[in-house]
Amino acid sequence: MGFAWPWELRKNGVLNMNQRNINYIGRYNPRKFYKRVDDKLITKQLALANDIAVPDLIAVVREQHEIAHIPERISSRSGFVIKPAKGSGGKGIIVITKVDNGRYFKPSGHEISASELNRHVSNILSGLFSLGGKPDVAIIEGLIEFDPVFEGYSHEGVPDIRLIVFKGFPVMGMLRLSTAASDGKANLHQGAVGVGVDIASGKGLHAVQFDRQIEFHPDTGKKLTDIIVPHWESLLHTASSAYEMCEMGYLGTDMVLDQSKGPLLLELNARPGLAIQIANGKGILPRLKHVEAMSSHSMTVAERVAYVKTHFTGG
Repeated sequence: MGFAWPWELRKNGVLNMNQRNINYIGRYNPRKFYKRVDDKLITKQLALANDIAVPDLIAVVREQHEIAHIPERISSRSGFVIKPAKGSGGKGIIVITKVDNGRYFKPSGHEISASELNRHVSNILSGLFSLGGKPDVAIIEGLIEFDPVFEGYSHEGVPDIRLIVFKGFPVMGMLRLSTAASDGKANLHQGAVGVGVDIASGKGLHAVQFDRQIEFHPDTGKKLTDIIVPHWESLLHTASSAYEMCEMGYLGTDMVLDQSKGPLLLELNARPGLAIQIANGKGILPRLKHVEAMSSHSMTVAERVAYVKTHFTGG
């Protein structure tokens, strides 16, 4: 993506960081509710209480001495995910897709020894990956079963779906696909691919990697705009429901598709990044202003979803 003058960005409805922080995050996200999204364990508990499906919770490690019990907690599992409850940007997440006699293997096939795994969990507890470096807890979750519809669209890791929700309305979405550069993680800053998707249908519209437009996945060669995300209606409903669940007006919802369980909520983000605009090839500001101008207090989740599918189609 080349240089653009500020007036050009404004003309194209691009939301900048100052606007996001002051006009949307600062105005619509009450500080007292931040724990609901900044702590993944609290988010998971809230989601379960609101009948929103999440990945299986295998264990929570709160104290250093509990690390010794991890092998027995995962003994029946062929794979699992370890993540910090208060981490951000994908930091501190380890995905294990194969367990073999006390040996652990990442999606790439790289082995992690038991001592390395224990040290990683110890680092999580000490706050190495947490917001503000404060002591944390480690969450061990069940492995997501890759939905075969994404075969060839992602390198090793499981794709996830990011939707920006404003006042309960899903206003913009993208699919995040892992690459060799991102080490199997769906993190755009680490080199994952972002595919902007049509809010009405879930069809791919525009794709980027490292802020540059691309047409094909760099590792698999698949044409990225050919994809249509299945269970799209359900994903929109889940994202919209998160508004009532956490009572925050400007929100990023991250979800995955499990082969047998369907859409699962991974986490929520009170400070969602702005790269979703690059992935969609358009600014989000006109949609935010559209919703702000509405009187929507009495609309249900289903009505809000139907509204965006009609008014925000085409990216």
